[in-house]
Amino acid sequence: MRNVTLNTLWATLMLAVALVSVGGQTHPQQPQPKLPPSNANEINTQPGGILVSTDQDYRIGPRDVIEVRIEDASELSGTYQINADGTFLMPYLKRIKAQDKTPEELSNFIADGLRNRYLKDPQVMVAVKQFYSRTFFIQGEVHKPGVYQMEGRPSLFILINIAGGLTEKCGSTAFIIREVKKGSPAAADAKTDQPAPVAASQSSLTTKSEPDLPEYSLKTVNIAGLYKGRFDQNAYVEPGDIVNIPKADVFFVAGEVKSPGPFVLSEGTTLRQAMALSQGPTLNAKMGDGVIMRTDQNTGVRQEIHVDIGAVMKGKKDDVPIMANDIVIVGNSRAKTVGNAILKAFGMSAAQRGIIP
Repeated sequence: MRNVTLNTLWATLMLAVALVSVGGQTHPQQPQPKLPPSNANEINTQPGGILVSTDQDYRIGPRDVIEVRIEDASELSGTYQINADGTFLMPYLKRIKAQDKTPEELSNFIADGLRNRYLKDPQVMVAVKQFYSRTFFIQGEVHKPGVYQMEGRPSLFILINIAGGLTEKCGSTAFIIREVKKGSPAAADAKTDQPAPVAASQSSLTTKSEPDLPEYSLKTVNIAGLYKGRFDQNAYVEPGDIVNIPKADVFFVAGEVKSPGPFVLSEGTTLRQAMALSQGPTLNAKMGDGVIMRTDQNTGVRQEIHVDIGAVMKGKKDDVPIMANDIVIVGNSRAKTVGNAILKAFGMSAAQRGIIP
């Protein structure tokens, strides 16, 4: 009988979670990426296209568009896009390496190549017109998610604030997803860390590899600590990084508690705190017969963890950590239910006077 009750309760809770998930899909879509500003002096303050200056000089990168102006040599002046290998083709000087140079360094490099050969004292100016190589992505629980173009090397803390700051629904962890350049030590580590495929069936395995697919590394940052002054949790963000800040995890309390429902899972939440958040047990609660329904995140297997909630609340047993999507179920005592129904029917004062046998 008890198993039937638990299964029914479990099904009801899963239906409620599904309805909440469907309801969450009605939120506005994230803003679509916008093209970078056409002029380096223009600043677009709308989400998804902002250019900010930092304390570092900008270094030219692949796909950037630059303008080269040379006094007394209009035939050499022009607008050029940097190739994927970091170079561009310029009249007279041919192929020039521009990647990782500042506009001033590139100006001096071009001037040195022309000096006393094409011009006696060349005056060269280089300006970045479009900052395609300085693209940063941030999504999830920030007020202005989108794609940003920025000079310099911003930190995660700066990028979050440029994106409007965190929402109230944000979790405590930010994930920085970074493409691993082929041939780098990080790429070798990524291959080593790959889990072995599970041979569920011959048809589910593919023998052909995907060499053209990029590889990624994942870094986690405790932003809850970052916003409490633990600046050692800060991290630099590289161009092309994808920063994802998911919603906070939740857990559920059901059964004989005064305020059942979902609750935000904070770091270090325990069973005692879960009971406090749910306003404590009702008069019908059977505190010695609690269950924590937990789903293994890796296998999807559901577990039933039996716990004496009363003993935990009294300190007679160790507190139990609560994990994401846990469902704490406080059991019902039939004897208490019948007794409390009688008390409600006749009144507590009648029971105290001995009217109730």
